[in-house]
Amino acid sequence: MIAVLILALALAMDAFAVALVRGASGPHSGWRALETGVAFGVAQGVMPLIGWALGALFVGWLEAVDHWVAFVLLSFLGYRMMREGLDADDGAEDGANISGKSHFTALLIAAIATSIDAAAAGLTLELFSPPVLLSCLMIGLVTLALCAPAYWFAARIGPALGKKAEIVGGAVLIGLGVKILADHTGWF
Repeated sequence: MIAVLILALALAMDAFAVALVRGASGPHSGWRALETGVAFGVAQGVMPLIGWALGALFVGWLEAVDHWVAFVLLSFLGYRMMREGLDADDGAEDGANISGKSHFTALLIAAIATSIDAAAAGLTLELFSPPVLLSCLMIGLVTLALCAPAYWFAARIGPALGKKAEIVGGAVLIGLGVKILADHTGWF
């Protein structure tokens, strides 16, 4: 169980960082914090199950592209968020609308982008003693437990930062995408 908990914490770090970014630029809402935590938790819990289920069938393919997919999605979200932060129009209804389409679309893209590496980690779930479903549940719950408070906290300090939070947040998302790409390609 300890090994799965450590894996869950490691997998949740990207989602935690994105939850902070979304919270800093998003509305002050306990509901949005919970919604963000649930979205990231479900994605982090389901992706390892998908990776485990697909197993060796697609392992080479998944490992070959997971970092590129995460890089592209996070860079896209970061670019859009920075663009909104630089936009002089403050008339946006929802500061978390970083995708340009809807809050839910942006949330879904962010949840998937931060959980792609969890699919690859799912290939290792059989090496741990808890059953695979229990391991996936633990991963999802740990992510939820970290991301909801991260969003809530960042939403409290975000208004003091104003549009700067969106610009910095966008840069963080792009940096996170570059970090994932660099880690997987051996650049660093």
